[in-house]
Amino acid sequence: MRLALAVLGLALLSSRAEAAQDSVDIQLRTMIAEARHPWARRPDFPRYVDVVARLYASRGDGPIWLTEGRLSSPGRAAIAELLAAADQGLAPADYDVGTIGGMARGLPHPSWNAVALARFDLLLSLGLIRYLDDLRGARVRPGPFGWGRAPPGLDLAASIAAAAAGDSVARLVAALLPPLAQYRNLRMHLARYRRLAAETPFLPLPAVSVVRPGEPYAGARALGRRLAALGDLASDSVDVAGEVYVGPLVDGLQRFQVRHALEPDGVLGRATLAALNVPFAARVEQIELALERLRALPPIGRQGFVVVNIPAFQLFAFDSVGGSGAPSLQMKVVTGKALDTRTPLLLEELRYVEFRPYWNVPRSILVKEILPLLRRRPSYLRANQMEIVGPRQNVLGDVVTPEVLRRLAAGELRVRQRPGPRNALGLAKFMFPNAANVYMHGTPQTELFSRARRDFSHGCIRLEDPEGLAAWVLQDQPAWSRAAIEAAMSADRTTRALLTRPMPVVVFYTTAVAAPDGTIRFYQDVYGHDRRLVEALRAGAEPV
Repeated sequence: MRLALAVLGLALLSSRAEAAQDSVDIQLRTMIAEARHPWARRPDFPRYVDVVARLYASRGDGPIWLTEGRLSSPGRAAIAELLAAADQGLAPADYDVGTIGGMARGLPHPSWNAVALARFDLLLSLGLIRYLDDLRGARVRPGPFGWGRAPPGLDLAASIAAAAAGDSVARLVAALLPPLAQYRNLRMHLARYRRLAAETPFLPLPAVSVVRPGEPYAGARALGRRLAALGDLASDSVDVAGEVYVGPLVDGLQRFQVRHALEPDGVLGRATLAALNVPFAARVEQIELALERLRALPPIGRQGFVVVNIPAFQLFAFDSVGGSGAPSLQMKVVTGKALDTRTPLLLEELRYVEFRPYWNVPRSILVKEILPLLRRRPSYLRANQMEIVGPRQNVLGDVVTPEVLRRLAAGELRVRQRPGPRNALGLAKFMFPNAANVYMHGTPQTELFSRARRDFSHGCIRLEDPEGLAAWVLQDQPAWSRAAIEAAMSADRTTRALLTRPMPVVVFYTTAVAAPDGTIRFYQDVYGHDRRLVEALRAGAEPV
């Protein structure tokens, strides 16, 4: 009799558990059908409803993170990853982790009914889905390079289901991070600058027009403390000079100037003082924006690639993705004018190098600049080794008549510059075909590379050392030795060198860069892209 009662009791408990489970399933299906979660910071989730539906369908519409009302090991791992979102430059609050973490403490809750259990489980799923989606691409969409880094075959629902079943949530998160040393190194600098912002009092340094080495400065000690906090000055050198700007302070300021793309003259002028007075919190934001842009990069592959960072006015060539992050080649560049001819962000493939190229004058430059000059100085073409080209590539010489001016203005004729040292493209151009018709090239105006800010072009990218870049991109081709490249650049004809394997070229924009020497460098927001990205992120609208 007792055995029968015991069996009956177990059967009743089992049926109640099954009924409770059925009720949780019903609640989950209802919220998924409505694409709305009442506890979420962003309640509506139509963008993710398909992912959510397939995720729960893979578990028979049952909970993903709960087992008999208890938080599973994968559930704890998922919460831990959301709590660490700040390490990636993201805000944990965006993924409801405060609500989730608070509710998770003390699970199982005896008072929880099926509604609460279903809402908790779905809230954690939504938080993780949103987090993974932000890690694999830009939060503002479409991003500068498309919709993000996710390869076409990546299925978030299947990936999360597999991670939950195999207790491998941390590995799933790691797999979605950019495989770039720059990303890893910037995360370390982010942690350091967050500590500075939280722990170090920040007061503007006393304003001055200019202070030169050896001169008195009432803010000398404050300057020393600022430089020491930033790592540009040893802490035991802060008070060495008293209220005179001299000695270690000058050396520390020069290191600061180098890191902020300022003339490293050791003079405390307005530009340097302005950079010193940027709050640590603003530098944190710059690093976060840099991480955001790196996450937006599509896959580059494992081969060598070239990066042009517009605010830094620098080109970096890397042998492969990952590694230490040290470039194999680095040089100064000139980019498009911030006012009206900005260089666009691009991800294309470098296909060939052309030595001693012609410069086919773009129509916009012809109309706005060349034609007004020709009307005043008809000899301009001859003086600048230019010629008129007609239909079917017929060269018509350099004599400018009223009829020639009329046909140039009408678009019936065009102008090009003959190859040579005075050619606007220098002795080499690097072609990565794109809709904006932007390319990299040499230049006879080498004096511009001595400027700290170098946005002077019509949009194309001028190179400080085109010969060095040619040698690097053609290094796997024995026929194109350094001697062969030099010969092609001094020949009397145009020569084209095809790359045996097209190489990615990334024209990028970031105002915070982790340097190979372990320091971080900050640059001006020359095109205002940082400001616009901050505004878009703060708008907080989630695309449907």
